[in-house]
Amino acid sequence: MNICVFLSAADLADRYTRPAREFAELLGKGGHTLVWGGSESGLMKVVADGVQEAGGRLVGVSVDFLAAKARTNADEMVIARDLAERKALLLEKADAVVIMVGGTGTLDEATEILELKKHGKHTKPVVLLNTAGFYDGLKEQFRRMDEEGFLPLPLTELVFFADEPVGALAYLETHPSAAAAAEVGTL
Repeated sequence: MNICVFLSAADLADRYTRPAREFAELLGKGGHTLVWGGSESGLMKVVADGVQEAGGRLVGVSVDFLAAKARTNADEMVIARDLAERKALLLEKADAVVIMVGGTGTLDEATEILELKKHGKHTKPVVLLNTAGFYDGLKEQFRRMDEEGFLPLPLTELVFFADEPVGALAYLETHPSAAAAAEVGTL
């Protein structure tokens, strides 16, 4: 399966890097491909290292103004013109999406992916990996949106919240649309 991961390129504390590394190792050992922002820094590097060391493939999609920070030994690296093209390419190359801890860029990516899913532009499973309760506030906001009628589909069809890496990957590996997409092959 080609799993797109949106996450920070910042250097972060062990409470965030350890679970990210665990997820990466599970992804690689499972024979999956990491589709990510292509950066060779911060949490993006931690995850890419973990996937590669565990035998998985790396497909990076960097952006023109960050190309100097792109990983040089990825199996595939694409340089997009801008952030909009980058997000589109990341989604196009993925069978499923995982959102890890991150800043405004990660939040932008997450909301766009969920908005596209809400409007039926894709049916790929989306997991929000809520490491160390990082997304508790966002989870509560999504619940309120769901309860008060702001979402045209149930929250459970839009996004799955996982507290642990193993739960995130287990959800993806058993989700019917991800498994079907992986069989067809999106890369």
